[in-house]
This record gives sequence, structure tokens and C-alpha cells, in this order.
Amino acid sequence: MSPRAKAFSRIPMLLLLLVVAATFILPSVPQVVQTVELNAADTAWMLSATALVLLMTPGLAFFYGGMVRKKNVLSTMLQSFICMAIVTVLWVVFGFSLAFGESVGGIVGNPLTYFMMNGIIDGAPWPAAPTIPLLLFAMFQLKFAIITPALITGAFAERIRFISYTLFLVLFFIFIYAPLAHATWHPDGILFNLGVLDFAGGTVVHMSAGWAALASAIFLKRRHEESHAPAHIPYVMLGTGLLWFGWFGFNAGSAMGANPLAVVALATTTTASAAAALAWIFFDALRGRKPSAMGTCIGAVVGLVAITPAAGFVTIPHSLTIGVVAAIISNLVMEWRTTSSKFDDTLDVFPCHGVGGMVGMLLTGVFASQAVNPAIELSNGLIFGEYKLFLVHAAALAGVSVFAFGGSWLLLRFTDMITPLRVSQQEEALGLDLSQHNESLEAEEPERVYAPATA
Repeated sequence: MSPRAKAFSRIPMLLLLLVVAATFILPSVPQVVQTVELNAADTAWMLSATALVLLMTPGLAFFYGGMVRKKNVLSTMLQSFICMAIVTVLWVVFGFSLAFGESVGGIVGNPLTYFMMNGIIDGAPWPAAPTIPLLLFAMFQLKFAIITPALITGAFAERIRFISYTLFLVLFFIFIYAPLAHATWHPDGILFNLGVLDFAGGTVVHMSAGWAALASAIFLKRRHEESHAPAHIPYVMLGTGLLWFGWFGFNAGSAMGANPLAVVALATTTTASAAAALAWIFFDALRGRKPSAMGTCIGAVVGLVAITPAAGFVTIPHSLTIGVVAAIISNLVMEWRTTSSKFDDTLDVFPCHGVGGMVGMLLTGVFASQAVNPAIELSNGLIFGEYKLFLVHAAALAGVSVFAFGGSWLLLRFTDMITPLRVSQQEEALGLDLSQHNESLEAEEPERVYAPATA
């Protein structure tokens, strides 16, 4: 290990120790006893929903891990798991404040508002979630922040250095995710005040991750060996099941209570995903392909992505249409990416999450109904003869796309200047499980002389 790399490797531990020291200075002890009357049923449901959303990240790990080569399964899965650790610590220190703190120009929150979770335990409930504790709202939103950077990892799987990825993860959370969450979901956010609807994260989560994935795939260039057979398709199926199950917390939990709107969101989530899974394999059949487990799983996930922004705003029949349209468009974009493009999005994150999120956002502007959700203030969707909401969504889509792609590109360049993002050709050939972590899927590990990757 070079002196520069050795010095750099000390920084993460020093930062974590600073956080520990801050807990003694700022313990955030409640100042008053909570007197606000809360709803026990809503609180119980949101506790469950919070756990369900966290389960999605291990589900994503299995989903991605089963798709890569056997020599990269552990490294790919760890890239998702590590988000649960890093983002949680960031969230407690200043992340929740960046997303939901006192607004600074409608763009981002003041990082000092809830610094070290100060004022959270005894704080008044969040305005959009008045029947549950503020701390529960914060923990629910944390799970969204965790899975967003994890989604990006499929784009640069099999070729990114782990330590470099963790730095990019931190930067992405601070400069891309938190501002988008604030702008979209904070009452003073720019997009919120424009009337943009995003029930559970189509814009904040999936579009931001999709555009960051595209930037990453282009920046890191192609793998030296691109074609490969998935390591373990049953892992993909297990991951899909966990994602679908957890997505009920993702979407139905975004109703912020055990109420009729949560039921609508759960129902539209189920139907859109089912329709998309069928549309994917039926569309493949039109082109002479056999129905596959991979296609069914990918289609189901695309449906889940597409319904996310619309889940609490559209009817059940319209959710079927959203699922089918998203599956066909994502399938076509994936085909184009594979056969005609020059960028190597390893697990097609952009065609599935980026395109699926954009389709869902636009179709929310088409199908949203005030009869389903009276909180829609701007207008009904385009299908009801009103156009304002659709035009706002189209403009927001363009703005968010430029911000997420351009911002991610700059963060990738900055990260690469500090610590190279790409593994060497030798490390890529050996596999990231060994070259980055000195681990393997093999049951019995022989003694290895290969040194773990340096910072």
C-alpha cells in the first residue's frame, strides 16, 4: 500500500470516530414529553412499512447478485448492503435535515435543522404524516434514501473499486438524492410547489438512480468481457419476490397511515407489477423468444418502478395500463442498449429504473385523478381533458433528468480524481469478490496470496 493510499484509508475511520465524539456533545435528549395524540393503527402500519422498505435492499442484492458472474456475486451484493450502513449514519448526522429540514430556497434543507436527530424524538409530527411520530417518519424516509444509491450499482457491476464506490455513494446522497427529496416532498420544495406528484419515489428514487446509472455506465466504459451467463437465476427470482413484497411498504406506506389511500396504493402496486410481468414475456414471445424467468422478474420490477409515482393517484384499471406500457418501452430500450448502443449498463439499470421511472412520471400526469386522491391540487390527468399536470410533469422530467445525469457525471469525475473508480484489468479478470474483498462463493477457500485491493 502506497503512503498516499494508506493515509486515505484512515479517513473513513476518523470520520466515524468524529461522529461517535459528537454523540457525547449532542446526545439529542428530548426536552419535553411528547403530548401530541397519535394514531396507534397508523403508527403500527408505518412501523411495518418501514421494515418492509428496508427488506427491499437485501432483495435488490439478491436480484442483482444473481445476474452477474459467479466471481462477482458477493461484491455486487455487498454494494447494496453497505448502503444500509453508510446512509443510515449520514441520515442521523445531517441527511434527514438535508431532505426535510428548514428549506433553503426550496432546493435543499438546512443541515442543522435536525443535526444529530436533535428535536426528532420530541418533535411535532411531519405535516404530511400528522398521526405518527416524527421519528417514525424520519426512519421511513431513511429506507428510501438507502435503496436509491443501491439501485445504481447494477450499472457498474463487475468493474468498480469498492472504496471508490463508497465515496461516490456519499456524494450522490448529499448532492443528488437529498436535494431531489427536498424539492419533491418538502412543503416548501420547488417541485412540490409546482404541483409535481410523486407518491412514493418515481422521480426521487428511480429517475435519479437511473440517470446516475447511465452516467456511471458511460464514465466507467465497457467491461473487458461483457457477455456472461447469470450466476444464479433463483437468486434473481428470490430478489424479485422480496422486492415485490417490500414494495407494498414502499408504496402503500407512502399513504402515511392505515387508511383507504394505502389500500389503493397496495392494489395498484400489485396490478401494475403483474401486468408488466405478463407484458414483458408476451412481448418477447411476439419476437420469437421463449418465456423466461429472467424476463418475468425484470418485467415485474419494471411495473413496480413505473407505478411508484402514481400508486396513490390512479385507479386500478389505469395501473394495468401503466404496467403494460412501461414494460414494452423498457423492453425496447433494453434491446437498443444491448444491440445498438456503445455503453455497458451491466444490469440495465437505466432501461428498467430510469426509463420505468420516467414512463411512470409521465403517465401519472395522464391518469392522476382527484377522485382517487383529493390532495391533487393542480388538475386531473390528461385523460380527463386537463393538461396542466401533464405539462408540469413533462417539464419536471426534463429538469430532473439534466440535474441527475449532469450532477452524477460531475461527482463521478470528482471521485475518480480522488481515488480511481475502475479496477485494473487483472482485478476484473480475477473477479471483484477476490480482488476487492478476498472472499469467494466457494465453500472451502484455499489459502490465497492475492492482496486485497488498496485504497
